[in-house]
Amino acid sequence: MSTIPRTTPPLYEPTELHNGDRMTQEEFHRVYEKMPEHVKAELIGGIVYVASPLGLPHGRTDPALISVMFMYSGRTPGVEVCSNTTVKLGHRSEPQPDTFLRVLPEYGGQSLTTEDDYVSGAPELVAEIAHSSRAIDLGAKRTDYARNGVKEYIVLSLVDQTVFWFDLSKNREIDVPEDGILRSAFFPGLWIDIPGLLSRDATRLMATLEKGLASAEHATFINKLEEHRLRLESK
Repeated sequence: MSTIPRTTPPLYEPTELHNGDRMTQEEFHRVYEKMPEHVKAELIGGIVYVASPLGLPHGRTDPALISVMFMYSGRTPGVEVCSNTTVKLGHRSEPQPDTFLRVLPEYGGQSLTTEDDYVSGAPELVAEIAHSSRAIDLGAKRTDYARNGVKEYIVLSLVDQTVFWFDLSKNREIDVPEDGILRSAFFPGLWIDIPGLLSRDATRLMATLEKGLASAEHATFINKLEEHRLRLESK
């Protein structure tokens, strides 16, 4: 009696991303690249989160935060700021943070730039603006960022007008000082005036940042980055 040879069924390859899907970073990235450009999705701890449309509260606050980061990076050679950029963070993680700062690889940073122009590995600082995403940003994302090597994490919660500041390298939350100025633990000279950020007061934000950029700590940091660059260049 002849028998029909068995064949191995093809592996299922999803064509869309849905909340709650479980994937590896490689699987997620393949599908995400095929999705329409207006769709924003993230992989956090192996679970897919498809973002809701962003409203005015988020849209109004994002420019204030990115402006401070942009001005800081422009005055700090070797530091790069990115907004809404995919990060290949780990085997089960591919977030798209609202903003992050990283030290460039050639200056001794811990993340890399892939051949297809993505960031691979953890930026040193990540900042999120939380509205409808508050529970995720303070829960699953915080855990995932810490697990994969992000050093400093800032969450601006619009619901209660509060800034949460974490030193993830030590697994602790940092209280913003009474003067309302967040002085970055890992990017010396990055001074963020929290009342100015919440009220979107550009003059106040830039005045505070200028003080940080003029600090001795910032000058020392620039020298340290340059020393890293020269050391790596000489190898």
